[in-house]
Amino acid sequence: MCTAATFYAKDHYFGRNLDLEYSYHESVTITPRNKPLPMRHMPDLTRHYAMIGMAYVLDDFPLYYDATNEYGLSMAGLNFPGNAVYVPAGQDPAKDSVASFEFISWILGQCRSVEEARVLLKRIQITDTAFRTELPPSPLHWMIADQKESVVFEQTSRGGNIYDNPYGVMTNNPTFDYHLLHIQDYLGASAEEPVNRFAANVPVHYYSRGMGGIGIPGDLSSASRFVKVAFTRMNSIAGESEAENVSQFFKILGSVEQQKGCCRLGTDDDGKPICEYTIYSSCCNMDQGIYYYTTYNNSRITGVDLHQEDLDGDQLITYELEKDPDIRIVNKHK
Repeated sequence: MCTAATFYAKDHYFGRNLDLEYSYHESVTITPRNKPLPMRHMPDLTRHYAMIGMAYVLDDFPLYYDATNEYGLSMAGLNFPGNAVYVPAGQDPAKDSVASFEFISWILGQCRSVEEARVLLKRIQITDTAFRTELPPSPLHWMIADQKESVVFEQTSRGGNIYDNPYGVMTNNPTFDYHLLHIQDYLGASAEEPVNRFAANVPVHYYSRGMGGIGIPGDLSSASRFVKVAFTRMNSIAGESEAENVSQFFKILGSVEQQKGCCRLGTDDDGKPICEYTIYSSCCNMDQGIYYYTTYNNSRITGVDLHQEDLDGDQLITYELEKDPDIRIVNKHK
């Protein structure tokens, strides 16, 4: 499962947790403007907007998990099993047939804003095309955001659906309209101290700080993570510096991160538990094009700057993740 979020401060930020039980060889990947991107059913993108994000590069193609383009438009694909419904290419001749694995590149390569993305989304059908025989299409839905707004795109048995996303967050199942309804169950939660409305004529005093948020869920289900990260994101206070705001963004994602052992999916051949966990967390400054990340074993924030590369190049640029633990002892006494 996964969680995505935005955070608007002096600059604007977009990122996600990737929660899975296994890791591919993902890397921070930059696609310059002139890197040809072959499409399976649509015209190839021979020149497009530059983008940076986390991708599994295979056959010289960036299979993006999440990315941001040079204008700040950002996109992430999150797991959506049982609800995602893809169709054969050309099923509706009036629509553009785009495979799920190329969807992020297709949108970010051509659109500068959510407003422009909406135009493409209205005529898109996500196809059941596999990247390779051994790599069938993953069931996904997508969050798309710029510096002003956010939307969610889902293709289900009802067809393609575009949802306005006023909370600026997304998780997984059920469909997004459920999350918009479910969050109404928590309208009484607050970051402020609680007010006695239960029996106003009885002198009752709260016994702990933070009781205004009683009821906000803390389990790892996608519906609960949606509520928790929305509450955290919408009550988070922005800082004055880049370092403060990047750190705050990772704290927002940290409110719903998954630790090894808390979500068990069975056992492997050696009898060891198979666990879903937060493989990496990302935060991209949408205005500056700097992509930051942490990994499960390395909480040090590492960044890659899109604009320090040759954006008119024609080859992918990749940076391997720093995954080893970074623990330092700093005391100076003998």
